[in-house]
Amino acid sequence: MLIIACPCALGLATPTALLVGTGRGAQLGILIKGPEVLESTRRVDTIVLDKTGTVTTGRMTLAATLAAAGEDDNELLTLTAAVEAASEHPIAQAIAKAGADRAPLPPVTGFKNLEGLGVTGTVDGRQVLVGRPQLLREHGYTLPADLEQALKAAQQSGQTAVVAGWDGQARGILAVADAIKPTSREAITGLRRLGLTPVLLTGDNETVARAVAADVGIDEVIADVLPAGKVDVVKRLQDQGKVVAMAGDGVNDAVALAQADLGLAMGTGTDVAIEASDLTLVRGDLLAAVDAIRLSRRTLRIIKSNLFWAFAYNVAALPLAAAGLLNPMIAGAAMAFSSVFVVGNSLRLRRFTSITAQ
Repeated sequence: MLIIACPCALGLATPTALLVGTGRGAQLGILIKGPEVLESTRRVDTIVLDKTGTVTTGRMTLAATLAAAGEDDNELLTLTAAVEAASEHPIAQAIAKAGADRAPLPPVTGFKNLEGLGVTGTVDGRQVLVGRPQLLREHGYTLPADLEQALKAAQQSGQTAVVAGWDGQARGILAVADAIKPTSREAITGLRRLGLTPVLLTGDNETVARAVAADVGIDEVIADVLPAGKVDVVKRLQDQGKVVAMAGDGVNDAVALAQADLGLAMGTGTDVAIEASDLTLVRGDLLAAVDAIRLSRRTLRIIKSNLFWAFAYNVAALPLAAAGLLNPMIAGAAMAFSSVFVVGNSLRLRRFTSITAQ
């Protein structure tokens, strides 16, 4: 009775599976922060995806500049690039690079980052505003009809456009393009197969967001969201009874990643986002998110099967031992075999393969 009742297999059932599962995840570029993450992964039914840097590459390039009537195109790019050079936003960096490639950028003073709206700074004695049309309107600027049309045309083509102005007038439009990651569509399909509903969340305008969503196969889009509003979107979905995963890569995503039931950070993103997440996808590829959820669910299934067989072994063998029908040598061998079985079952996770290899 004492030999057969030894709970070695029960003690090994969970830690061996976790050890092999997290190790295999690390080999595939998936870093899991703790065992409680696995339980969250099992229950997730909705995944919120940040657009820039997650669904798209985040490496934007300047696609076009359109100066207002009577304005100089070179001056527009130079002054705008000078202010944007002080910002870390991907859109700002694309404009700054394009301006620096054309000519040396003048220094900027009094730089301010207006969260979710744009930036402002003084260049050559002019206070330059760059950002959403809303930013310029709040400062009393009006957009001429030709700039309004150019703005709509850029958005309809899937580009992100910012407006630049100084001295009380809007001076032009700068449009940047962000390529969609080649694996994003396949990843969205994989997430749907796992029973997750994808939601695209972005601070971009709805026209651009829906163009990207249509390309990758996402139906639900939440656009024009300020950084502080991302966490409110996650909370709202949770209040609707949904178990929410959030995938993002930027500083603006950190609070939402922490609020979500499961936070997935792109390894190519910021340290703040990675710290706030539960899973880190080293490859920075949404297919890694599919692998992470598949691996977590597989690990949970292994843990449950380990616990079942370890418990079933005791339940079946204890009555035999109590009835005196079990030789102590056989009981010892059976006890050892149960532990070997649990370890061997856990090692099956080493054969887990990425969706890209299938």
